[in-house]
Amino acid sequence: MALTAKQQEQFRSHLEDKRTRLIDAARATIENEMVVPQDERFDEVDQASTEYMQAFSFRLRGRERYLLKKIDLALKKIDAGTFGICEECEEPISLKRLEARPEAPLCIQCKEAQEREEQVYAED
Repeated sequence: MALTAKQQEQFRSHLEDKRTRLIDAARATIENEMVVPQDERFDEVDQASTEYMQAFSFRLRGRERYLLKKIDLALKKIDAGTFGICEECEEPISLKRLEARPEAPLCIQCKEAQEREEQVYAED
């Protein structure tokens, strides 16, 4: 079932809000967590702790960067009129799945198949 124009605009709004929150969180990380205070630069324990937290924040931001790419792709699909179509089987993605993960590129059946395939490779 194809999405209505109203549904597509609701998804666009939701995706744009999600994108804005991710970018704001990334900016806050850069401004607040990536600066080592002057008084912590000379204490080895504090410096190690600060570096650990920075590395942790970078890993989190890496996942968020991946999600941001998926959101941008979903927004492009809305513009192209292909939003809500599975990239694998080209069937409509269920509304329930899109409501849960609007950036999802695959229908639930194709996503489950992908995960099973990845699990086989992980076991080798």
